[in-house]
Amino acid sequence: MAKGALEGAKVLEYAAFVSGPYCTKLLADLGAEAIKIEEPGPGDEARRRGPFPGDIPDLEKSALFLYLNTNKMGITLNVNTPTGKKIFKELVKWADILVEDKPPKVMEELGLDYNALKVINPQLIMTSITPFGQTGPYRNYKAHHLNIYHGSGLGYLTPSEVDNLEREPLKGGGLLGDYVSGLYAAMATLGALYAKGKMGLGQHVDSSRQQALINIQRVQASAYPNEKVNLSRTAQSSGKAGMGGAMPCKNGYIAATLAQDNQWEAFCELLGHPEWWENEKMRDSYTRGEAYSEIEPFVLEWMMNRTKEEIYHQAEAMSCPIVPFLSPDEVANDRQLEARGFFVEVDHPKAGKIRYPSAPYQFSKTPWSVRHPAPLLGQHNDEVYCQLLGYTRGDLVKLRGAGII
Repeated sequence: MAKGALEGAKVLEYAAFVSGPYCTKLLADLGAEAIKIEEPGPGDEARRRGPFPGDIPDLEKSALFLYLNTNKMGITLNVNTPTGKKIFKELVKWADILVEDKPPKVMEELGLDYNALKVINPQLIMTSITPFGQTGPYRNYKAHHLNIYHGSGLGYLTPSEVDNLEREPLKGGGLLGDYVSGLYAAMATLGALYAKGKMGLGQHVDSSRQQALINIQRVQASAYPNEKVNLSRTAQSSGKAGMGGAMPCKNGYIAATLAQDNQWEAFCELLGHPEWWENEKMRDSYTRGEAYSEIEPFVLEWMMNRTKEEIYHQAEAMSCPIVPFLSPDEVANDRQLEARGFFVEVDHPKAGKIRYPSAPYQFSKTPWSVRHPAPLLGQHNDEVYCQLLGYTRGDLVKLRGAGII
C-alpha cells in the first residue's frame, strides 16, 4: 500500500467529543501515527452519543465516535495522578504533535501547559483547541457547541431572508461548529508541521472555536467592523425580497441563486416568460423584490408541477444556478459520489460494517485511507505501554489496579 502524506508524523491526542478528535482524525487519515488518550472507565464523551446500531447505547458502537477516531490507537490514562502525568510526559517525548482541548487553567494546574512541555520536547507542536482561545477574559470559560455557534454571530444569520426579525436565530444543523473548529485546527497544525520541517521549530498553536466560526462568515463578519452595517436577515430589506433562495417543488425543495442580472434573466426564460425581464422593476436590483411579488404565485405553481431533478436539469441547460436540496438517502446514493468512491465501508470488531464519508480530496501519490477502525476502549494499552514505553505486563496490572490506566 502506498504511504500516506503524513507518514512518519507522530500525534498524541488528549481530547474528547468532536473538535479535537476531528482534528487528529484528519491527520491520522493522511497517514500520521496517532495515539488517543481516554479516561479509564467512561472514555471519550462521544462514546455515549448516538446514533447506535439498533438504537441500543454501547460505548463501543457509537457511530459518532467510530467516525471521529479511525486510524488511531487507543489507550486509557488518568492524567490527574502523579504517575499518570509521568506517563503523559513520556508520550509527549515521543510525539511530534499534541492535540488537546482542555481549559488553559486545567493544563497549567496539571503542569502540562506548553511552557512546561516544551522543556521536555523542544520541537513539540502543541495544538490547543478551546472555546475562546488561550488569552482574553473568556480564556477559561466552558462552552457547548450551542454557545460557540451563537457567540460567533453565525446564528444571527441563520435562517437568512426571513420575513421579519421576530423569527429567532437558529443554530445550524448537527455539530457544524465543532467540525469547523477541528478543520481549522488541523490546517494550523499542518502549517506548524511544515514550519518545523523548514526551521526545526516547535510551537504552540492556539485555536479558538469562536474565531473559527467567525471566519466562515466571509462578508457578513467584516460588514460591521468596516462599515458599521448590521446586516439584516429580512428578505424585504434593501430590496432583497425574491432574490432566490429555497423554493418548494413537486418532490422537495430547490435553491436558486439569483443575485446577478444575467441569473434573473435566465430564470425568467426558464419559466417560459422572457418578457418578464423587460419589466423595468425587474431590471433594477432595488425594485426587483416588488416585481417578484407580482409573479411569485406563478413561480410557485410552475415549481410545484415539476420535480427537483427536472428543474435542475432544465436550469442547467440555461445556465440558471439552481440546485436541489438532497435528502440523506439521496446523498448516500448519489451517482457522482459513488463514481468517486466517496463513501467507504469500515469494519469494526464490535459495531460491524458501517459506511462513512471519506475525504473531499484525492491524492495521486499519497492516498487517503482507513487503515484500521476506531479503537476499543484501552485496546492498545499493551502495545503502547509495553512495546513503546517499555513497561512490563506486571506494571500494567498494577497501573490498572491503581486506576491509572
